[in-house]
Amino acid sequence: MAESLVLLPDVMCDARLWGPQIADLSRDMAVTVAPISGGERVEEVASGLMDVLPRRFALAAVGLGGSIAMELQRRAPDRVARLMLINASPLGETPAQAAALDPLIIKARAGRLFEATRALIPAESLYPGDYRAEIQAMLDDMALGLGVETLVRQVRLMQRRRDQQSALRKIRVPTTVLCGAEDAQHPVKRQAFLAELIPGARLEVLDEAGRLPMLERPDAVSAAIRAWMAEPLLLR
Repeated sequence: MAESLVLLPDVMCDARLWGPQIADLSRDMAVTVAPISGGERVEEVASGLMDVLPRRFALAAVGLGGSIAMELQRRAPDRVARLMLINASPLGETPAQAAALDPLIIKARAGRLFEATRALIPAESLYPGDYRAEIQAMLDDMALGLGVETLVRQVRLMQRRRDQQSALRKIRVPTTVLCGAEDAQHPVKRQAFLAELIPGARLEVLDEAGRLPMLERPDAVSAAIRAWMAEPLLLR
């Protein structure tokens, strides 16, 4: 029987981000979407998730969720059976990059939540297809439901996340790095660099997709997950 599948969302997103995959994949496997808002440090969020996630699981994550996924794999390599990172970054923020995020907290607390969240996932990072307006509306609704304090915690996560490059080089499980060809924030060149850090990782680039391919190319993402879940486990 395949491992349970755990999905982690992006910044200011909830389970609806993975809605098409939940509907499709749950026919064949146990699927869990875990929140990434349980603290102001990646380590704190990962520790909280380790208490509630299955003993062993496959882990797929997008964006900020990818930072949590890398930390989970670093802390508990015996529990993460396989890893998929989607439009994620292994790098920590520089002091200048971290400081540049502070105005988003100020905006959110001043009643400009949507302005802050749209800076975190800007329109130009989404594929300009027929459903971009609907995806943006969903992003706004998810942000509204999560609220200002969740944004504050998740911005703090981004500001304080560690560089994971050395940990990624130690991974010995089936790993796929998936990205959208049109994501201006996470260009293919950087995703190729991420894949090169992980022994045996496979890079998959989806055309007509940007920051959120699970909504922009849902069938392709489900197919990629099925293929990744079918890969044989690697010996440690």
